[in-house]
Amino acid sequence: MKFIPVLCFVILWFGLSGFAQPSPSSTLQPPVVTEMATSANNEGPRYVKKDAPVKIPMLETAPVIDGQLDDGVWQNAAVFGDFIQTQPGDNIAPKHPTEYMMAYDAKNLYIAFRIKQDRNSIRATVARRDNIFNDDYVLMYLDTFNDQRQAYIVSFNPLGIQADGTFTEGRGEDYSVDLLMESKGVLTEDGYTVEAAIPFKSLRYEAGGNKQWGLHIFRRIKYNNNELNAWMPNNRSISGSLNQAGHITGLDGIETTRQLEINPSFTVSASGRRTRFTFNNDPAGRYVNDGIKGEFGMTAKFGLTPTTTLDFAYNPDFAQVEADAPVSAANLRFPVFFAEKRPFFLERIDIFQSGMNVVNTRAIVDPDIAAKLTGRSGKNTFGILYASDNGTFGNLSKDDRESLRRCLEARGVEGAPCPNERIFGKNADIGVLRFKRDIGRQHNLGMFATTYNFVDRHNHTSGFDGRFKLTPKTVAEFQVLGTHTRGFFYNPELDQNQYRTGNGIGYRIYVERSDKNLYMNYLVQGRSADYRADVGFTNRYDTNYAGSFIQYQTDRDAKKKIIFKRLFNATNISYDWKGRTQYFISESQGMLALQRQTFVGVGFQLGSESVYENEFGAVRTVARPNQGAFFGSPKRSANFKAVQAFVESTPNKQFFLFFFVDYTNGQMEYDFGGPGFERASAAYLNYSTLCNVPVPPPSCTGLPIPANDPGPGDQLTFESTVRYQPTTAFQTQLNFTKRRLVRHDTGKLAFDDNVFSSRSTYQFNRDIFARLRVDYSTFTNRARSQLVLGWTPSPGTAIYAGYNDDLNYNGYNPYNGRFEPGLNGNGRSFFIKASYLFRKSF
Repeated sequence: MKFIPVLCFVILWFGLSGFAQPSPSSTLQPPVVTEMATSANNEGPRYVKKDAPVKIPMLETAPVIDGQLDDGVWQNAAVFGDFIQTQPGDNIAPKHPTEYMMAYDAKNLYIAFRIKQDRNSIRATVARRDNIFNDDYVLMYLDTFNDQRQAYIVSFNPLGIQADGTFTEGRGEDYSVDLLMESKGVLTEDGYTVEAAIPFKSLRYEAGGNKQWGLHIFRRIKYNNNELNAWMPNNRSISGSLNQAGHITGLDGIETTRQLEINPSFTVSASGRRTRFTFNNDPAGRYVNDGIKGEFGMTAKFGLTPTTTLDFAYNPDFAQVEADAPVSAANLRFPVFFAEKRPFFLERIDIFQSGMNVVNTRAIVDPDIAAKLTGRSGKNTFGILYASDNGTFGNLSKDDRESLRRCLEARGVEGAPCPNERIFGKNADIGVLRFKRDIGRQHNLGMFATTYNFVDRHNHTSGFDGRFKLTPKTVAEFQVLGTHTRGFFYNPELDQNQYRTGNGIGYRIYVERSDKNLYMNYLVQGRSADYRADVGFTNRYDTNYAGSFIQYQTDRDAKKKIIFKRLFNATNISYDWKGRTQYFISESQGMLALQRQTFVGVGFQLGSESVYENEFGAVRTVARPNQGAFFGSPKRSANFKAVQAFVESTPNKQFFLFFFVDYTNGQMEYDFGGPGFERASAAYLNYSTLCNVPVPPPSCTGLPIPANDPGPGDQLTFESTVRYQPTTAFQTQLNFTKRRLVRHDTGKLAFDDNVFSSRSTYQFNRDIFARLRVDYSTFTNRARSQLVLGWTPSPGTAIYAGYNDDLNYNGYNPYNGRFEPGLNGNGRSFFIKASYLFRKSF
């Protein structure tokens, strides 16, 4: 197979490296430290030791959470100090000192930071929750199961505004989780202080006098080259973060409760839209207002144990308060992945995530009811999800409902079935089962199973996955999946959809090796032609992929003009299950990291792309030798080469700048055309010149429009981001993306898409905000805007008022295709949404 050379290199590399045995520290429990240790300079407070678990003292009196740190109880807390700089330096002395304190009582975990820094250099804004990372901030990883696999993230900016989520080894940070907690921050003459109380009932954990939790403590200093300080040193020659964490213990006497949360919501909305149904049969359609409607929904959560939670949703209000970012639609061949944003599905979404995206909860569009059980028992992690979804196929648009109504009236009782009659009002039943078991301290094995059932569509998947720490530097992952589908499959030889059974397989192997200067990973994955995972996300079937990524980075020196240099090569190849090459690319890039958070890089790409007409439609057969999806040859190939350059900089508190440019010679253009852009291929231009005239010749009668005629062209891509924050409360950001392609064979412009996206936020205080977003694409001639005013005092409790508008500007009518000058509405909505979180402990 074509990836055998890559695998041989992997085996050779790891064979020379050797497979080290786990270090004693990963299997033996060190003694508990009960006393404080004198700081390195023998001055100031006495700091806990780093080489043994720290016993956290229990308080008799809770501190007042005001950010002042003047409560006497903090004198009894464990004090962590002697932080070191891990970025950009490599475990060197930090620019400023940091102190962290921790204590607890039966209900809460108390933490505090005392930060020393010139006040004028501190970056602190009145930001929204989870949106603090343009500021200075302090951060904690809390591994409450001490399994070195996942940890809670708790972070605060200098004003005490929170950002929280989870960190998972191999997947990074996820800020979709919101913990209910109290925090305050105060700017002082020589820095800032932060104080927080985290209720134990907001966490999942294992506790007791002899239990240990993993702990990382970090501090980010923006002005000094984005400096990162850490309590524990970071060995860049070891793969992983949580396996290098310190430990705490002694959390005994915690009040164990079962938590019930009920979160009802009510939404009132009024909307307008285009419709093709008119009173006078106007082919251009008309605009109608649908009136006011109200919807009630509810989600509930019950903590069965400190480690297991049951979630339930009834008609949940999943109206997205924040719109998805725009994507250029020009020459777009495969679907685009959008991340989940809905709170119900974000709860413990990490359990269901995997390398092959077997579960993508956005496949559940509009559930009537949904339930989820997630948790952990010993070494076992599990998740079960069920949803009855009425938004996939059965929830027809209002125009489709009107078409069905008219059809039913016209046909009578004995007439032929109407389109969509069988699926109207039907729900899809969706289920997911996930199980994972830890093996030792560094490995795990798991299994997946999903089911999707709808009228004429039944899909089931099941498979296994695992993650293994082969050596301190090396991690390997695998996943194998089988799918069974009963539904419609397109047959390119018959040029029609056939209802049949299709079985498919998918596989993924990933190996990563980390070192101080050299990093590399290798990925091999594939999906067969009949592979389907309807509960997941798949952008392409009938494909195999083999790729490598190798990066070398010099040692960092924060005092030099060039802090470090980086060079990488990424090479991959894709081919179908017949062995035909689909795509090959080799990219090399160099980058310099400069002072003031400035990065400059250049790159070069070399590759080729081949497309086949069975991927676009019908193939030629003996019966129709000249009637395929392509005009001319059934296979098209293009060799391309590209040059790239980028600059990224955060020169001060007010500005962030990013610019990227790419010029590709030989980019494949699929001959899709678009609104305002006539297809640019030679075949279509010849047809258009002859027949798209006021009086076409008789030879055009019955002459079909030529099939797609893909071919190479020259493409220019430009991307930019400018963020400006003139005050602590106001921030605005402008994104611009340009993609322009000219065909080689005709010299004609195939498309020129300019996507503008503006997002501005004014934060009146930490709870109240106003946000305006405007997106516009010159390819679709479509402008979308959203204005939202929100009050979000705590997770689950909120009031939003918003307005969405969707307009065409000098665009084309969706029903008759004619040009429409000026602004013309596609749809609009106004909504008010209110929710309140009720909590009860048992």
